[in-house]
This record gives sequence, C-alpha cells and structure tokens, in this order.
Amino acid sequence: MQPALEPIRQPGVKVWDRFVRLFHWTLVSGIAVAWLSSEEWDALHEWTGYLIGGLLLLRLVWGLIGSHYARFSQFLRPPAAVLAYGRAILTGRERRYLGHNPAGAAMILALITVIAGTALTGWMGTLDRFWGVEWVEEVHETLATLILILVPLHLAGIALASLRHHENLVRAMISGRKRAPSGTDVA
Repeated sequence: MQPALEPIRQPGVKVWDRFVRLFHWTLVSGIAVAWLSSEEWDALHEWTGYLIGGLLLLRLVWGLIGSHYARFSQFLRPPAAVLAYGRAILTGRERRYLGHNPAGAAMILALITVIAGTALTGWMGTLDRFWGVEWVEEVHETLATLILILVPLHLAGIALASLRHHENLVRAMISGRKRAPSGTDVA
C-alpha cells in the first residue's frame, strides 16, 4: 500500500484571492488589447472596453463584499497617511504591508478612477447623443494616455517595494501568497 500524498504547501500566507488575481491579469490584458486595437480594430476595441467596464463593476462589488485583503475598507487610507508613507519611502523607512501599502492603495484608486473614466467616455462615444462629440473623444484619449503614465508608475512602485521588502510582488499576484508578517509589518 502506498502512503497518501501530502498536499503541496506553498510558503507564506494567502493574501490575494482568486478573483482579485483573475481580475488583475484580465484587466492588464484588456488594457493592452484596448490600446493595441484603438486605431484599427474598432469592434475589438469597443468590446474590450465593455469587458473592462464589466470587470471594474465586479471589482467594485468585490471591494465591498470580498475577502479581507480585497476590501477597500482594508487598504484605502486617508491622504495624510498616504503622504506620511511617501515621506517614509523617501527616507527608506517605510513599513511592509501584508496587503496594499498606502501608496499602492492610492495608485489602485487612481487607476480604477482613470480606467473607469476611459471606459465611460468610450461608451458615451458609441451613443447617438455623443457620437463624434469632440470633447468626449478628447477626454477619452486623454484618460487613455493617463493610463499609460500611471501604469509605469505602478510598476515602479511594485519594483521598489519588491526590492525594499525582499519580496516578489509579481509572483504574489500570481500565487496569491506573500511572506508571513514579521513584528514590524502591518497585517
């Protein structure tokens, strides 16, 4: 008789649930497809915009009822806390957060707002009332460009936090697991 196989245990603690990870990587893919299809493939661009809008609505609901680290109430901080965290980054004394740190939370809020505005103005441009209206198109393009500014800042923040806290945050967004908190970490 063979011994029972033991389950594979991944190190660390579960932080990002399956929905958050699927949302994140689907949104990343959707934004890439929307950007690449913006000039040549109108139907693909439009349907990708609908997908992105639907993803954002689901994420907003999950931010209210989802798992602990997915909830906005767990990671959104007041502006003073974000500024204090920014000062701590400049001095190299920022604490490690098991979930999103205050700067990361502010970036998530900025990305969700700008992406939602882009999806909204894109949808508006499909309506008879706003089709061909210059300000709608300009706002849509400006917000899309702003996404291209925020994404590298987001990636830079991930790289900085990964280096400073000796933790691969990209891997954590794939596996859902992060290193267990130590005495100075914010869980």
